[in-house]
Amino acid sequence: MKIGNLFKGDKVIWMVLMFLCIISIVEVFSASSTLTYKSQNYLGPIWGHTWKIGVGVAAAILILNVPCRFFKLATPALLLISVIMLLWVLFFGEKTNDAGRWISLFGLKFQPSEIAKGTLVLVTAQILSATQREDGADKRAFKYILIVVIPFCLLIGVENLSTAALIFAVIYLMMFIGRVPMVQLGKLTAGAALVVFLFIGSVYLLGSMDQNSSSETQTEAIVNGEVKKDTKKSPSFLHRFGTWKNRIDKKLNSKHVAPEDYDLDKDAQVAHANIAIVGSNIIGKGPGKSVERDFLPQAFSDFIYVIIIEELGIIGAAFVVFLYIVLLYRAARIASRCENNFPAFLVMGLALMLVIQATFNMLVAVGIAPVTGQPLPLISRGGTSTIINCIYIGAMLSVSRSAKKRGQKMAIKEI
Repeated sequence: MKIGNLFKGDKVIWMVLMFLCIISIVEVFSASSTLTYKSQNYLGPIWGHTWKIGVGVAAAILILNVPCRFFKLATPALLLISVIMLLWVLFFGEKTNDAGRWISLFGLKFQPSEIAKGTLVLVTAQILSATQREDGADKRAFKYILIVVIPFCLLIGVENLSTAALIFAVIYLMMFIGRVPMVQLGKLTAGAALVVFLFIGSVYLLGSMDQNSSSETQTEAIVNGEVKKDTKKSPSFLHRFGTWKNRIDKKLNSKHVAPEDYDLDKDAQVAHANIAIVGSNIIGKGPGKSVERDFLPQAFSDFIYVIIIEELGIIGAAFVVFLYIVLLYRAARIASRCENNFPAFLVMGLALMLVIQATFNMLVAVGIAPVTGQPLPLISRGGTSTIINCIYIGAMLSVSRSAKKRGQKMAIKEI
């Protein structure tokens, strides 16, 4: 079998994937010093990550050979699986950094929201394609999409607000591309603004309550001359409000602090991220020569872009941005060649999901956006998220195969 027959589909997307994987292996290997120290295994963390990338590429090859029409058949099962897993993680999920987002299944640890994101894109693409008319999407499409998306966003947002916001942004853009009436999108924008306003108010109210209480609140009373302590657990749904309040406060009330007055213990992530960026000295220190990887929490995951800047400089950081832009551009080209609406909406939705998440991550890394906990797709060290993102790339490649055939037919007709 020829290699060309194995790596079918859009060649540019394959090149983007390969470049991102190479950068991921190099930078994760450099940024995993803390994991290496803890495990006392020099190659263990990077071997595990490389193995997941290999599985992800194999999964992409498998998925690209599935005709796009079969994705529709998987939608009901994916919806059911996503709902069950999101409910499971809400009540029984494993916590990391005070957020219960993880499920362990057969030795694999993953976030159900990673699967739910692609499922919602798949459902939205089907609704938009089924309701398309000559003048745009039918008005009912807006209602159908929100009926599906809003419950999912609420389930995800309880423990992972940034992911819920990411999904909402992607679906909103898909509706815009799918020509949902602008009046409806305008009402949705106003409604979203109102929700954000009310949410921030509730965060400041309930976040203050959460900060003023520990996980357990004790009250004292004198009974028969003895001091009795009554221990009450604070409501479980409050445990994320304090975190959200702190992040909003840090961003809105940020002011210049002299270097000698900066508290490295209080704001370790932001502080060491800034040190890494400044320490790059524009040209970078070179691969594997990061200093802040030993001090920056989640250097191999949420803040991997900072390590890229420190080691590869502005050129390396710009090249990563360029790769995501190329991915979005190629998705748009593929969508323009699609004969049917469903694959066009699907490929655009998946590309937007990956690129918007990457944008969130990079904005956080350079200090423009508050810390969200979003990894850099296809680069950050992750569990099954790397494999799932590769599956999304495989779906895009599957669409590109059918779109390429249509493009060839159009070229023959022109001749």
